[in-house]
Amino acid sequence: MLAIWYDRQGPAEQVLRFGDLPAPEPGAGEVRVRVTRSGINPGDTKKRRGWLGSSMPFPRVIPHSDGAGVVDKVGAGVDSARIGERVWVFGAQSYRAFGTAAQFTVVPAGQAVALPETVGDGVGACLGIPGITAHRAVFGDGPVRGGTVLVHGVLGGVGTLAAQLATWGGATVIGTVRKSADAETAHHRGIAQVIALDGPDPACEIRDHAPGGIDRIVEVAFADNVDLDAAVAKNNTVIAAYGTGESRPSFPFWPMLFDNITIRLLGSDDFPAEVKQQAATDLTAAAADGALSIAVDEPVPLDQAARAHDLVDRGTRTRILLAVPD
Repeated sequence: MLAIWYDRQGPAEQVLRFGDLPAPEPGAGEVRVRVTRSGINPGDTKKRRGWLGSSMPFPRVIPHSDGAGVVDKVGAGVDSARIGERVWVFGAQSYRAFGTAAQFTVVPAGQAVALPETVGDGVGACLGIPGITAHRAVFGDGPVRGGTVLVHGVLGGVGTLAAQLATWGGATVIGTVRKSADAETAHHRGIAQVIALDGPDPACEIRDHAPGGIDRIVEVAFADNVDLDAAVAKNNTVIAAYGTGESRPSFPFWPMLFDNITIRLLGSDDFPAEVKQQAATDLTAAAADGALSIAVDEPVPLDQAARAHDLVDRGTRTRILLAVPD
């Protein structure tokens, strides 16, 4: 099979290789997926470059945990009726060596989720890491119907899906962007209430939209935003954080204590299996309902994976995918 891989960590153009590797075979309880789209997340490029001192987990890595395609082979114990089924894939390179940047990938059967006919492969390849993280951030502490959810970084991969899932779940959503110039883009993507963090008083603006306070806060920059979050929270608010600019952030302990605030930290690779499965079920249902809209760039050819990684590392408001040839 054609594949992208790396045997050492470093800059994309120096370590990513393209060529032929043996196609994997599914073991018991696994399926093999003929990949059409491979989704790239910041976590994939961080692993490749050795972020935070991480080392090679395996001698050779085919990157990317997310993707979409068609089941073409099943292992023992898996219903052969799944062959030919369109699926989206999550966790292909989570504690596993070979991900979706190849013509074939093998995953446990539950990590290949049936893709509704109305949902394209491009959307399916974007649901894994960001979708499961967003789902946990929004629903990890129960339903949000009738509540108010503040989503920071609403134009990001997780933020976009968190806002849409919260709306799908019956919440009122307030989204933030870093700069006033980005507000119009957020409006175009369906976020009615958008607050720019470079405005004169974003906390006051948020409280104007939610005078009773915020129920859930989806946080991409905990250290930068925690004072703002404390200012707009109420009793029993949950701050679900999946990112921060500082490795040891401080926060206003006493005001947050008296509000009984919960800080939930999210590391998606290690969510409980049942949490991931519920997220997969809900993401698929929301996509089938037409509730999820994802801005996706023109897919990059598989053999140009280094360019695609560089696009992700530079930051983009659209999702970057690899188009995998037949």
